[in-house]
Parts: sequence; C-alpha cells; structure tokens
Amino acid sequence: MIPQRVSLVTIGAYNLPALRAFYKSLGWEETEFSSDQYAVFKTAGVLISLFPIEELAKDAGIEFGGSVEHYRPVTLAINVDHKEQVDEVMGRIREAGAKILREPSDAFWGGRTAYFADPENNLWEVAWNPSSVFDEQGAMISF
Repeated sequence: MIPQRVSLVTIGAYNLPALRAFYKSLGWEETEFSSDQYAVFKTAGVLISLFPIEELAKDAGIEFGGSVEHYRPVTLAINVDHKEQVDEVMGRIREAGAKILREPSDAFWGGRTAYFADPENNLWEVAWNPSSVFDEQGAMISF
C-alpha cells in the first residue's frame, strides 16, 4: 500500500536567495533542515522546500528548459480559519511584494478566496472554506 499523504512539497527556485527572502518576509521561519543550498519551511503537516531548479531537475533525472516568466501548472493553498483572514493574509502578502492575481472575493462554493504569485510565479491560493476542519497542529483534515 502507498501511504495517502503529502509530506514535502519542493519548489524549484530560479533564485534561491530571493525566493527564500520572500517567504521569510511572510513571517515564515526556516527549519533546522535549511542550508545554504536549500530552504525548508514547516507548515501545518507539510514541509515546503525551496531547491535550485537546475539541481531539482538533475536530481529527478530530467532536462530543464523552462523560464520564470511562465506560471507553473500547480497551485498551492493556504487555508485560513475565518473569512476575514483571507483579506488580512492577502494584505500581508501584498506588503511582501507578491503579484496579486485575484483580489479577495466570495467564491461560488460559499467560501472566500484570493490568488497570488510569488516572485517566481508559483501560484498560491488563500482561502476560507466554511466547512474546513483542522487538527490541533493546524493541518486540514476535511474541507
């Protein structure tokens, strides 16, 4: 059986120092696993790793030929506890210099959502879902 979980998300970084600085400007703290070659941030239940994109491609055994100008085909999400937090979090993200793609607004599915891109165009959603349930560590267990 394959465990049904996501333990680590690695984002290929074009400019590791700049991307690291962006996430730190959000107030995120690096873990003891970070080094000069990569950064690791602990979130509720999942580690987010920033790793130089050329090294990530080499590690995966693939050729890399993309550029930072294109959006990545993956969206990460930060789900919050209260509807008002979407606006508050997006304000902080705006101050950190992110590109705001969708301003906070009520969603067709009954929640509130907004989107931003980090300095390397990795897509993030900030969302509140009225039916979300989080465990004691803040990891989402139901939405």
